[in-house]
Amino acid sequence: MANVLIFSICLMMVLSCVDSCFIPNNLYVLVPQTIPVGYEVTKVTLTDCDTNSLHFSLKDPSFTIKTNGEIVAVNTVSVATRGRTFSVWAHDGRGPESEIEVHLVHRQLQKREYKGQGFLKRSKRRWSPPPFNILENDAGPFPKDIEKIVSDSSGMHNVYYTISGPGSNQPPMNLFTIDTDTGMLTVHGPIDREVFPQFVLRTQVFDKTTEKETDLPLDVKIVIDDMNDNTPQFPDSMQFTVLEQSKPGTVVGKVNATDKDLEGTLHVKIRYTLLSALNLFAINPQTGVITTVTNTLDREEKDKHLVTVQIQDLDGAVTGLKATGTATITIGDINDNPPTFKETSYTTSINENEKDKLILRIPVEDKDLINTPNWISKFVITKGNENGNFRMETDPKTNEGLLYVSKALNHEQTKNVQLEISARNEAELSNANANWLSIPVAVTVNNVDEGPEFSAPTVRFIVKENIPNGTLIGSYTAIDPETKSSNGIMYYKVTDPASWINVDKSTGELRVANTIDRESQFVQNGIYNITMKAVDASLKTGTGTVIIQVEDVNDNVPLPLIGEMVICEQDGELGSVVVMAEDKDESPLSSPFSFSLPSDNDGKWSLTRVNGTAATLSPTKKLIKGLYKVPVDIKDLQGFGEVQVVTVRICQCRNGVCLAQDRSVSLGGLALLAMLLPLALLLLLFLLLAFFCVTKRDNIDIEDTGDGAGILLASNTEGKGDEVDPSLITVPSTEQKEIKQEWLAQKNMAAFGGQSKNGNGIYNTQTNIYSGQTQYDTQHIEDQYIDNCVDYVPELLPHDLNLLHTWQTNGHYLHQKLAYFGGEGDERYADDIVHCYGFEGVGSAAGSVGCCSDYGDTDNLDFLNTLGPKFKTLADVCKKT
Repeated sequence: MANVLIFSICLMMVLSCVDSCFIPNNLYVLVPQTIPVGYEVTKVTLTDCDTNSLHFSLKDPSFTIKTNGEIVAVNTVSVATRGRTFSVWAHDGRGPESEIEVHLVHRQLQKREYKGQGFLKRSKRRWSPPPFNILENDAGPFPKDIEKIVSDSSGMHNVYYTISGPGSNQPPMNLFTIDTDTGMLTVHGPIDREVFPQFVLRTQVFDKTTEKETDLPLDVKIVIDDMNDNTPQFPDSMQFTVLEQSKPGTVVGKVNATDKDLEGTLHVKIRYTLLSALNLFAINPQTGVITTVTNTLDREEKDKHLVTVQIQDLDGAVTGLKATGTATITIGDINDNPPTFKETSYTTSINENEKDKLILRIPVEDKDLINTPNWISKFVITKGNENGNFRMETDPKTNEGLLYVSKALNHEQTKNVQLEISARNEAELSNANANWLSIPVAVTVNNVDEGPEFSAPTVRFIVKENIPNGTLIGSYTAIDPETKSSNGIMYYKVTDPASWINVDKSTGELRVANTIDRESQFVQNGIYNITMKAVDASLKTGTGTVIIQVEDVNDNVPLPLIGEMVICEQDGELGSVVVMAEDKDESPLSSPFSFSLPSDNDGKWSLTRVNGTAATLSPTKKLIKGLYKVPVDIKDLQGFGEVQVVTVRICQCRNGVCLAQDRSVSLGGLALLAMLLPLALLLLLFLLLAFFCVTKRDNIDIEDTGDGAGILLASNTEGKGDEVDPSLITVPSTEQKEIKQEWLAQKNMAAFGGQSKNGNGIYNTQTNIYSGQTQYDTQHIEDQYIDNCVDYVPELLPHDLNLLHTWQTNGHYLHQKLAYFGGEGDERYADDIVHCYGFEGVGSAAGSVGCCSDYGDTDNLDFLNTLGPKFKTLADVCKKT
């Protein structure tokens, strides 16, 4: 247990050591002989420290340290030749407080070293020298000694020194060397601080005898002091924009400048100065921010200003380096100029009854920036358009105002119109001294010969439905606008959907032509419309609409909604149905209805009112199943109605439907089609069989295809035939007769059941056997058929005598082949011809059926009712050859 505790403590100590930050013990700083107030001595930089919790403190009253580690003089301090030292304490909250010794070294020692006397004369040899400083771009002469580096181990050992790192054995190569015996560090050329701000050389000391290091390696830092050798520059293009008429002090933009010299020194402290346009702009000498000094910037007068800016380091001292650049300041546009008209007034004209027509273009000028909201015009009619006859638009290409007539004018009502049109911009005016401008426009309405005009665009008449034909319901007349007279005007109907109205051509009187029915489909919400046309002597026309409001009369009685109603028979219950009625008339000529049974009813039914349109009909006692006709007296609110017969069926139900009705459901169209389809197929089959039966089977002729080579190629075989030797040739015609006689002899022998020789010496007869059947049908092969086959052999060329022997060989093959062509009389059945079979096989429902059979009654077609799937094979066999 003790071991574990000790291990934990050790681990915590190790971790605490790892977590604590790295704080140097000594810090050497080069300072002037007199340090002024506010002078930044140095900045303490620590590694791996928690900057949020890091805290610095010092006790020297002449200095103070900021939270970021900067040490600043609070009093004027004189640094003696031997320097000055004070301590700074740092603590980051993770470890103990650490002390840092700050050594201030007088900079005058370096000035003597610039003259070749060494950069720092040391009063005591030590292995931890401060950083060495070299002025950049030193003019020499070179090589120049910097300082001796001496190790304390040199007192006990005979040592030599070496250096390594950038500037020695790394680029830039051989810039620094060291005297191996004395340790004098030497520089061999000028150095540019902007390229190499410092060098860190690894110095090592070795025993000359043992070649072993006598001290730890030392990193020597050589700092290159800055000189003002870089002119400030403008890193960016100076492009700025400011709105016209901006107030004085408005920020235009900021000029940026950079300097490659050492940051934080006067070498990079830049002063900004304007060399031109001082009456319009100013620049902050420290920040470079350009502002306006006047509110008279006018884009329309000058839209761009080129301003010369000077930058100079050393805060503008005469010895400072300077550069100049040009800043381009663009003046932004504001809407300080309203559109102006080119004319003081405009006149135009328009024919009456014209609309959607352009009648005037109004050009304007605007000094603001083109194609911006400050320039784009917007026109408004401020006077004279109270009736909305005109509208204004803007031409997007020319920025002109376009005056349109949007609603037709009537010369007889308005002969002249005085308009006032104002031109504006999409953007509001920014100039308080400017206003929108307006212009008067006079419009003349020209008179044209117009068609007649009805007394009103629409006229309404109230008419009761069912009034007698010929009844006058009113008149609709028109007048000529020019003559103010109706003389010579004729009237016609344009639309009359139900042909209910007749129009008198001369007077415009409207009379009833057919019965007007409010319940008609042509009446919508009690309104029926017709259109009329008036035509004057010059055939000009005018149109108007007649609105007929049809008043309802009580001409419809209430009727039941459902034709046949069902009461499902249930044990112990009588059941009931709801009788609902409707009336096409409107209230109060329709519902609520009254329901009652006639006084002469049979007493089997009772009726109970449910609401204004329905009543419950119930049997008063148990009734047998069947169909009942029940009279019900239904009257509307006015007492107008008739006795209606309600059909009620009492039955046993399934799912609310009578069982008897389930069985008597009518067949649909698809069901009827499914029933008729087999009949149609049977009729088609009958026609097909009749066609086959009337087709006579012809003798088979073998055609000469021209490439038979003396044998039969075209054959009508039912089964697999014998392959023919491809090397077939023709024979002379002189051999044909002899071959035919020999073939006939072979045929006669085969016909009587004899045997003939083939190429192997034996030729057997052949019998066809089908599934053990003993009943056969054969077809006689006539001699003509055989003659045709033999005559088919072509002639052999006389000079081709070598083919004669080949023909004789093929002749034996033909004898073997033709011997199978037995006829029915020979009781032989050939395999190489088409056969017709009249027997369907064992188990056929039709028996021996077929139009090609030699047996059976072809007039008896009863077998068609039992044909099975073998019919297709039968039809294929019986086809005509």
